[in-house]
Amino acid sequence: MPSIVLTPSNDGESVTDLTKSGIQHALEKSAVSQLKSASLTNTITATLPPERETNAQIDESPLAELDASKVQCTYTEAPRSVPALGSAEMASQKVCTDHMIQAKWTAEEGWAAPTLQPYGPLSLAPTASCLHYATECFEGMKLYRGHDGKLRLFRPDLNCNRMLMSTNRIALPAFPPKELLKLIVKLCKTDGAKWLPKDRPGSFLYIRPTMIASDPALGVERPKEALLFVILCCFAPTGDLPGGMKLLASQDDMCRAWPGGFGYAKVGANYGPSLVAQGEARARGYHQILWLFGEDCTVTEAGASNFFVVWRTREGKLQIVTADLKERIVLDGVTRRSILELARTKLAPGHEDLEALEVVEHKFNIFELEEAAKEGRLVEAFATGTAWFVTPISQIHFRGNDIDVPMAKGQIGVYTDVVRTWLKGIMWGSDGMESHEWGYVVNEQ
Repeated sequence: MPSIVLTPSNDGESVTDLTKSGIQHALEKSAVSQLKSASLTNTITATLPPERETNAQIDESPLAELDASKVQCTYTEAPRSVPALGSAEMASQKVCTDHMIQAKWTAEEGWAAPTLQPYGPLSLAPTASCLHYATECFEGMKLYRGHDGKLRLFRPDLNCNRMLMSTNRIALPAFPPKELLKLIVKLCKTDGAKWLPKDRPGSFLYIRPTMIASDPALGVERPKEALLFVILCCFAPTGDLPGGMKLLASQDDMCRAWPGGFGYAKVGANYGPSLVAQGEARARGYHQILWLFGEDCTVTEAGASNFFVVWRTREGKLQIVTADLKERIVLDGVTRRSILELARTKLAPGHEDLEALEVVEHKFNIFELEEAAKEGRLVEAFATGTAWFVTPISQIHFRGNDIDVPMAKGQIGVYTDVVRTWLKGIMWGSDGMESHEWGYVVNEQ
């Protein structure tokens, strides 16, 4: 799509005014070069106020889009060693595979041809925008070695779509999500067979697609250069927390996200400020923070994970409840979305000997949790995310009091166990889920 240059005027127009004039809409479509230049020119001119039309200049040169078919491959001549299972090296989360994907973008040219190249350090100027202004976003995914011997991704299209949304939130360049997925698959095909050998079923590699503003200008402005990269990192297999996850409710002077902010986007600025609270929780013997919002202590997320509760209403109705996305405080997690879809199709009508339940997405607060626990209506709770997967919660500490959460099967709740088993089957190709549409099989090379 043509780039857009606005000559500054002296009419005192604000960013909000420009957004209302249609500029943001045009910029967010920068990945869609199918729009003809003439059509775009008419659109921009039509949405600008008459007094600004003479100040708008349209650069008719189309910017190059991200195109995975143009990937240039350079293979390593110094292969890295695969850590042994159970080793400290495997658990360090510092060991990456032999290769990585990179793609550079500039405001003048658009996307350059992506590269598959040996894994190694990045070169950035000390003035790079991402080092100062948090112009960075990422995704968290996994490449699974299935029990049936196949390599799989889990609903990777959702991650790629969400990453595009995150880039839009922090003024990074757009891209076709399907092209990012092709690059991820290319890297997985290249390194998957060696780093996830077939004699390690049930193991995985963590996939980290990332985009940073690499523009070396120190000024606070929309970046003119960006770098997209994808790496695969070794992680130790995650097991259950003995006794379940224990959460410390956030204090009144803490806030992870707020309406109008960026809690819904997977940007680095959502995570760094939460680490002090996380450290305090762990120092007190808890695994994570249960983030509350507002005077009514609305429940949002558990650490960086989505939070679910199963309870009975006072009328006796069984519900599985999680925070809604309306205020854009909570991340639209892929695991969260998948559990909601499975619950609606398989749990809501009743599954085998399990009682049917209602699936609810709405605001709820910790006082409702307290009341449900005191009245014996709290059934179970769990946290979900790529890193923690589906983890049962056993206790929540709030203002000096412990809310004990039942785990009917000893170390896990009944419904938590059911949804986790279903998801494991899809991800690792087992339990009759080998051909499920959410499991994206990666053909090895």
